[in-house]
Amino acid sequence: MSAAPLVGYSSSGSEDESEDGRQTRPEDGSHRRGQSPLPRQRFPVPDSVLNMFPGTEEGPEDDSTKHGGRVRTFPHERGNWATHVYVPYEAKEEFLDLLDVLLPHAQTYVPRLVRMEAFHLSLSQSVVLRHHWILPFVQALKARMASFQRFFFTANQVKIYTNQEKTRTFIGLEVTSGHAQFLDLVSEVDRVMEEFDLTTFYQDPSFHLSLAWCVGDARLQLEGQCLQELQAIVDGFEDAEVLLRVHIEQVRCKSGNKFFSMPLK
Repeated sequence: MSAAPLVGYSSSGSEDESEDGRQTRPEDGSHRRGQSPLPRQRFPVPDSVLNMFPGTEEGPEDDSTKHGGRVRTFPHERGNWATHVYVPYEAKEEFLDLLDVLLPHAQTYVPRLVRMEAFHLSLSQSVVLRHHWILPFVQALKARMASFQRFFFTANQVKIYTNQEKTRTFIGLEVTSGHAQFLDLVSEVDRVMEEFDLTTFYQDPSFHLSLAWCVGDARLQLEGQCLQELQAIVDGFEDAEVLLRVHIEQVRCKSGNKFFSMPLK
């Protein structure tokens, strides 16, 4: 799902301005009649100069081959940055051990499943920010999060999810305690979204920690027998009750390739 850019930009220069901003003039006859003016040679800008200006509005390139064939839910445009607010989860060794049991079992039903590269619980949909609105947006989030208390949650219910377009399927662990605190967090994030005229979070959300994903809609293969077997693995895993009880200490915002952390009290 995409959200409209905060500000609609159009070209501010007139059609008779050259690329360097100077206005072009009609032919003044300064060269000899019958001769073409000498073309101006353009030299490439050295990399050493380009690297002096890393903070441009240009977002990351859209190359699906670099992220497992995933397709953007909205097209990339210059100056538009995909933005997402979430709670990070730092996976411990025991959690990865659990995943090492769950994933191979799920792959017997859907071989194309792959492990998530990083783990988190979403507090917002992916929205689009103009580059110059990123810092004001993050500052507004920090102000909302500043008085929010840290809390514990438990995520131990295996559930199958898809994105809205049904182009990706996820195996996740749904939050079974701490749901009310997550709703309070989302309420604060939604207020910021509304201030910037962006899309708020889903109604009646299912907060979850995604473990693995695949391209396409694989619910038919994963729900039912597979889901029951995955839940049995979680329920029988040693110290699962302690392992899947997590302390939330911060909220993060990712915008393009930039990360911002907002500690809770």
